[in-house]
Amino acid sequence: MSVEDADAPEEVMWSGQWITAKKRGKWEYVSRARGIKAAVILPIDGPEEDPHVVLVEQYRVPHGGRVLELPAGLIGDEDHFEGEDPLAAARRELVEETGYEASEWTDCGVFLSSPGMTGESFTLLKATGLTKVGEGGGTDAEDITVHRLKISELPQHVAQFREQGVAIDVRVLTLLGAYL
Repeated sequence: MSVEDADAPEEVMWSGQWITAKKRGKWEYVSRARGIKAAVILPIDGPEEDPHVVLVEQYRVPHGGRVLELPAGLIGDEDHFEGEDPLAAARRELVEETGYEASEWTDCGVFLSSPGMTGESFTLLKATGLTKVGEGGGTDAEDITVHRLKISELPQHVAQFREQGVAIDVRVLTLLGAYL
């Protein structure tokens, strides 16, 4: 099978500190600069028969509004985190964003964010055995609201967030899938 432009040379059209815009044949796309990857966390809490998920809500400039999403962060994005692995980044980001630590972690694999537009990938890590150790809310530069929601009630919560004008990150589908 031949894919048009698959063998065309990749051109860097523009590069910033965090994003690189590229072109290959007729395709235009973006990727994280410097090979930076992301860790996304699926924090599950509570009894197995009635579990909760811990989600975060924050303003996202590219969207121009607030978004409900799984906690996440970049891996090795700052000098003092150089050489960081996905699990270390996930542990750091879970506490920073949600105020929870996890005693058990499962690596669910690498996934693509939006493969027709970006080369970005992320490692999904399931976090269980949660303990509240702080307030969360992110760094001083972030405005994160933490939501601990029953998974069985997630469709109703998503509808309420949408009514309030909050967008829903596609990764929340990992939880909604059983209800659709």
